Amino acid sequence: MARDAETTRLSSKGQIVLPSSIRNAHQWKAGTEFQVQETQEGILLKPLAKQAASRIEDVAGCLKAKLRVSLAEMDAAVIKEAKARHARGRY
Repeated sequence: MARDAETTRLSSKGQIVLPSSIRNAHQWKAGTEFQVQETQEGILLKPLAKQAASRIEDVAGCLKAKLRVSLAEMDAAVIKEAKARHARGRY
């Protein structure tokens, strides 16, 4: 898919803005991750494959728990943290 050349500029932070026509054509949104490869012709950007969202049923129990707590203890900890954050002006 050859396109007319467009120009962009490297910022002082090392950032390059991809022209909107290219972003729109590929449906790339903010947060899209790319693999960066140096080639003989220049730099190649390859978008990383999107990972399917995990379902809780597929990942539940995959980590070994070091601590077992009851639902009541978890609820109490969540409420305690929410109150602490509220007190600090977070919510």
